[in-house]
Amino acid sequence: MQDREWSRRDWLKVTAATAVGMVFAEPLRAAPPPAEAVTPELIAAAKKEGKISFYSALELNTAERLARDFEQKYPGISVRVERSGAERIFQRIAQEQGSGIHAVDVANSTDPAHYLDWKKNDWLAAYLPEDVARHFPADQIDPDGTSATSCAWFEVIGYNTEQVKREEAPKSYADLLDPKWRGKIVKGHPGYSGAILTATFVLARDLGWPYLERLAQQRVMQVQSAADPPKKILLGERAVMADGNDYNLVLARDQGKPVEVVYPTEGAPLIIVPSGVFKSAPNPNAARLFQSYFFSAETQQMLADEFAHRSFHAKVKEKAGHVPLDKLKMLKADPAQVQAQSEEIKARYAKLFRV
Repeated sequence: MQDREWSRRDWLKVTAATAVGMVFAEPLRAAPPPAEAVTPELIAAAKKEGKISFYSALELNTAERLARDFEQKYPGISVRVERSGAERIFQRIAQEQGSGIHAVDVANSTDPAHYLDWKKNDWLAAYLPEDVARHFPADQIDPDGTSATSCAWFEVIGYNTEQVKREEAPKSYADLLDPKWRGKIVKGHPGYSGAILTATFVLARDLGWPYLERLAQQRVMQVQSAADPPKKILLGERAVMADGNDYNLVLARDQGKPVEVVYPTEGAPLIIVPSGVFKSAPNPNAARLFQSYFFSAETQQMLADEFAHRSFHAKVKEKAGHVPLDKLKMLKADPAQVQAQSEEIKARYAKLFRV
């Protein structure tokens, strides 16, 4: 990350190399595991275990919907949802594994760098659901089959349409530095949210820390989760959000709420949400069955239709009125670089924003 001064023109230019960067880091590639179908034997073994522990950084209503749908599809298997922010999930799993507590079966996180750490520690099982092998692009699958992208979204700019006219709304990150937005912006925190950590990494890489320093001077309201900024502008507590999940605003807009999504002209940080099965899973068969269910076309379509999440499953269709993936300028982050710089990012951010 460079401490350089950027002009407005610089901010409106993001290199093509950034946009096409690989999502998963590419260490020495081992032979991927064979694709595994859901068989009667797997279902029977899962029902014998009778439960699963799902650690998730998805919003609670999304994680619980996944759990309830799974329970309806496979009666006799109960799902215990452990939901928290990505960084809290990461800390909890590290503490449990370090203490010899094997409680997690399947985990997903909004910070892909967590999977590098878990893989390095040999905590993840190689398991490749058939749908992943057949219908997902290679750059959304770990080379060794220990995880894959269960869903995705973008961190975006947004605004309250009752407080901001469309023609006056910010269209770029550069626009957020306009003095007229001072005291009117809300933003998530990279120390709590894995999605905001990734987005902060992208902005520091592409726009430079001087940009974030100037943004911090805008008297920004600081919140935690990437789901919090959309709530604040929906309530009218702030007129504009500097980052936050696009799906929250899309769903609110679909319901006629006074909010609008802005995909910045520089591009929007892509947030991928991997999911993986743990080697020490206390319910290994139920864990594999849940992972296969999670990546099925049916479940992936539900996530797109009802929660406005993005899916890389080739058979999933974007809901009418939602901007398709191939129409958006995606800013991708290398999880290995995010992992290497995460503590520096959090510390530097906290100093700049005084939080």
